[in-house]
Amino acid sequence: MTPRRFGATGRSVHPVGLGCMGLSWAYHADPVPDAEGIALIRRAIDLGVDHLDTSDAYGPHTNEVLVGRALAGWRDRVVLATKVGLTRGDTGGGGTKYKYGRNGKPEYIRSACDASLRRLNVDVIDLYYLHRVDPDTPLEETWSAMAGLVEAGKVRWLGISEPKVPQLDLVHRIHPVSAVQSELSLWTRDYVGDVVPWCAGNGASFVAFSPLGRGFLTGAIEANREFGPEDFRSTLPRFTREAVAQNQRIVEAVKAVAERRRATPAQIAIAWVLARGEHVVAIPGTRREKYLEQNVAAAEIVLTPKELAELDAVPAPVGARY
Repeated sequence: MTPRRFGATGRSVHPVGLGCMGLSWAYHADPVPDAEGIALIRRAIDLGVDHLDTSDAYGPHTNEVLVGRALAGWRDRVVLATKVGLTRGDTGGGGTKYKYGRNGKPEYIRSACDASLRRLNVDVIDLYYLHRVDPDTPLEETWSAMAGLVEAGKVRWLGISEPKVPQLDLVHRIHPVSAVQSELSLWTRDYVGDVVPWCAGNGASFVAFSPLGRGFLTGAIEANREFGPEDFRSTLPRFTREAVAQNQRIVEAVKAVAERRRATPAQIAIAWVLARGEHVVAIPGTRREKYLEQNVAAAEIVLTPKELAELDAVPAPVGARY
């Protein structure tokens, strides 16, 4: 495994990081017990993972607390990323029935950063993302406030999640973009033609979240799978029973390559993402050590041109992302 340069930060990271969201929220009724979550994060670090991703929206807040506890005594071994700007309020329904908002106001950015520093129990955040652009606040005001956090020594580098290229051009002129985090997988290729090349041309890393298609590309989700109200996927068009049944053809193509390579479908899916460019890294999430080890090992798989062409030819998914 060859580490990959992380933007223009001067750091290099393992091609496979750890997305920590699922330890606290999104796919299960309950978060993992703290001891199990801490053990999993530290096992990841022992395996060479040196890039952890969280957000103040996950939980909300509880995921940052968990990551902070796991990093006690381990802080210097990782690039620590968290996010700001996506706000959540409980509708009273429990589970994943949350209302989402966006807040990019400068005063909010500054106060949220201080709160994240406290929850993470660190002096500085390595990579601070704008989780989503707030349409009600001029982006240049939001980004300038984030740049001020760098000047204040609270944040080392800045990133942005799910932007469009004109937005990247705008903010990059104000303060360098070190990383762009957006969804990228064999069934989500929205950014391959524009944002991924923009990152390559502007010295930024592209950080792929959900490289396993929220678990779908592992092959573990059968056509008759029902998702409970506590599972975020129950709200997504791609995870209706009809869509899951039709999207199995994508999984079958991944399985075919995996069987020939004596790998898991998840490993092939991650290897395809990493093949998008040397500036691309992936942050799959998991709650289980077995899958963590498999995901990390995916960095060793180099797909052949024939295999890449075969995977590139999989059909488009049925159902929108959200």
